[in-house]
Amino acid sequence: MSKRVLLIDDEDDIREVAGMSLETVAGWTTMAARSGREGVKIAAEQQPDAILLDVMMPDMDGPSTFRNLQESAATKSIPVIFLTAKAQTREQRGFRELGAHGVISKPFDPLTLADQISEILGWK
Repeated sequence: MSKRVLLIDDEDDIREVAGMSLETVAGWTTMAARSGREGVKIAAEQQPDAILLDVMMPDMDGPSTFRNLQESAATKSIPVIFLTAKAQTREQRGFRELGAHGVISKPFDPLTLADQISEILGWK
């Protein structure tokens, strides 16, 4: 069965590249949100198998969006992987301590993105 992944990122290019990558390389279905608020709404309505969440976004950043997802019974069990340009070990550890399943650094390799997600979430 095809996986369904929600991409929450304020950058059009990132959403487009990640979406095309996951659909083409892995055959997954993707949904996209430009903001944390939009992402929380889509996650509740669509119930994706996983969420790729940008850390730095205007209005509601990634950690705030993650907390909103965790506070809702409808979305708290959806695994979240942060996408970040902040690749320092300290920051990555902080995201995992929040409860994220993993962290993928930007820029990511579109050809291996699906494999990275599968490895983090045990979808092999």
